[in-house]
Amino acid sequence: MREAIRVLAINPGSTSTKIGVFDDEKPILEETLRHDVDELAKYPALFDQYPFRKQLILDTLDKAGINLTRLKAVVGRGGLLRPIPGGTYVVNEAMLEDLRSCRYGEHASNLGAAIAQEIASSLNIPAFIVDPVVVDELDPIARISGVPEIERRSIFHALNQKAVGRRVASKLGKTYFDVNFVIAHMGGGITVGAHKKGRVVDVNNGLHGEGPFSPERAGTIPVGDLVALSYSGKFFFSEIMKKIVGRGGMMGYLGTTDAREVEERIKKGDEQAKLVYDAMAYQVAKEIGAYASVLEGEVDGIILTGGLAYGEMFTSQIKKRVSWIAPVHVVPGENELQALAEGALRVIRGEEEPLVYPSAEVLKGVGTNS
Repeated sequence: MREAIRVLAINPGSTSTKIGVFDDEKPILEETLRHDVDELAKYPALFDQYPFRKQLILDTLDKAGINLTRLKAVVGRGGLLRPIPGGTYVVNEAMLEDLRSCRYGEHASNLGAAIAQEIASSLNIPAFIVDPVVVDELDPIARISGVPEIERRSIFHALNQKAVGRRVASKLGKTYFDVNFVIAHMGGGITVGAHKKGRVVDVNNGLHGEGPFSPERAGTIPVGDLVALSYSGKFFFSEIMKKIVGRGGMMGYLGTTDAREVEERIKKGDEQAKLVYDAMAYQVAKEIGAYASVLEGEVDGIILTGGLAYGEMFTSQIKKRVSWIAPVHVVPGENELQALAEGALRVIRGEEEPLVYPSAEVLKGVGTNS
């Protein structure tokens, strides 16, 4: 009987580090390691946290009786890197250099590749990242914004969108590269992508001002009114940005980002809560319709995923507006550790070629954003 391929997956967040150990696709350990804010405050820079987080992971694995020599690979959450196509990447020095310097932005996920690499190198096994948020497969036509100085950017929930795309395609007896999907990841931010035969040819920038409003983000808003508000003298730049990300969307209207709380308020007769909640679902449905047009109506399925997909009240409002386009599949949650492990397993099994993150030297003169 074949021995299972054991993979360690690491997903650092701002105040936690999630880890999972998988035997093939089966999780044998999943832990969320919480980090006290005061503890993290001891570290002036992001990468100063690196030894602390790595040791906590190793201590947790040791306490759980996980034999590290059984591991065949370590996979970390991809951080803020240069725009790259989707896939599983070998961690290399060019990648680590960009992450350590926070060249493309600072986020706790930048630590994932570095921790994975150090653990893996001590065991003489490979380290990978899978589908980071900077995955960019946009068609040239999708980059045009309407303002020459501003190019539309691809920043979305690539890891989960592509993972659920593969899973639903498999259930349909096909591969991800055989089908066209519109996939909506619905969490604190909401991104909707047009997946065309394995490429995300268009997607809203779920971080800064595109697409549906979400529990904490404003999404697309009337731009002239935003400019007027920005120059009204009532708000600082940082306050305007908070209205767009952090205190926008459902938070701005209802004072909460918790969909469960909003559903309880609706059940108790709160009409304003119902109007805002329904409006969020309405905007998701509109975005799905828009991305169905990107695929010229050739849509094999619509997938609703992320934390908000647990809410039947929310998903039913979307389904009634878009089910005429294609069958709707609801895959709740994010399952990021599972998605990371699956990416590593595809490479180990030879089902997918590992990709190499390009250095700045390689990209000189190629026209890629750097």
